[in-house]
Amino acid sequence: MTSTRFPHLPGILSTADLARTADSIEQLQLDNGMIMWYPNGHCDPWNHVETAMALDVMGRHDAAMRAYHWLADIQREDGSWHNYYLPDGSVEESKLDTNVCAYIATGMWHHWLSTNNLDDVAEMWLTVKRALSWVLSMRTPNGLIVWAKEVDHSPWDYALLTGCSSIRHALDSGALLGDLLGDPQPHWRDAAALLDRIIRTEPDAFEPKHRWAMDWYYPVLTGALTGPAAKARLAEGWDTFVLDDRGVKCVNDEPWVTAAETAECAIAHCAVGDRETARELLLWTLSHRHEDGAYWTGVVYSVDPDKEMEHFPANERSSYTSAAVILAADAICATSPTSAVFTPTLGVEHAKIR
Repeated sequence: MTSTRFPHLPGILSTADLARTADSIEQLQLDNGMIMWYPNGHCDPWNHVETAMALDVMGRHDAAMRAYHWLADIQREDGSWHNYYLPDGSVEESKLDTNVCAYIATGMWHHWLSTNNLDDVAEMWLTVKRALSWVLSMRTPNGLIVWAKEVDHSPWDYALLTGCSSIRHALDSGALLGDLLGDPQPHWRDAAALLDRIIRTEPDAFEPKHRWAMDWYYPVLTGALTGPAAKARLAEGWDTFVLDDRGVKCVNDEPWVTAAETAECAIAHCAVGDRETARELLLWTLSHRHEDGAYWTGVVYSVDPDKEMEHFPANERSSYTSAAVILAADAICATSPTSAVFTPTLGVEHAKIR
């Protein structure tokens, strides 16, 4: 790989380093296209899309499309997917999660930015439309989108801030795909705009999940919060969720640092133009890096400085963690069309000039 479009961060991660990380993801892809979390593990559609996005960043476009084909092949009639699947094709957890089902729209917009392949987008368009139609069927009268439902049961009665933030980004991504294909979906943009308003003005509308770092940075990562409000939110949560020189805690009351959250927080800082902090965050993920290029999911830091750090979950190096690192490196470099996928206006401009 010699193209300048591939991420390269001197002193942190070279293109060759990131290629090894992409290798570690691709090695977990089955013949049917499914990408497991780890060997003989399970797969959920949201993290599966994230791994496909990382493969696209590193030029593995055929592998990425095989991942998307797997989702198209197993999509339910109503447009949804179950929460977890096992390598033998069986369903491990049957719950239907709105955020999990929406993310394919973000993935396919990212794939377009990466490949400029309109045939791929057209091939997956019906899958995207069905998924977002199902997601919007879970909308409440005030515009919130509830978290999930069990098959053949009524939806749960509350929404999540992280989930709705990610869904608003998927709806915008889906609308961009529709414009690209001459099949506009203005109601998706309207739904995203309403979610933005609620996120910005009605924080108590969501189920309290204040312990979780994702509720801190996801409204910024996904564009629901922008400008001074976004910068203020990142600054306000820093001392609560960040262990300096180590990374972002998954939950604020445990010394459990996760590389995926740290990398995603780096992307959120890129979204507000703070690439210096983003670089620092990504640098801290190197303590999670294995010699094969994969990343330990999490590290628990003891208050005893003489005690060795503990990997948690034990012995787990997860594909989605590696994917988050690749996406963060891409966002920080800002040299490829995909680097702007979490900055929607820039993403549109990249699409126009290609």
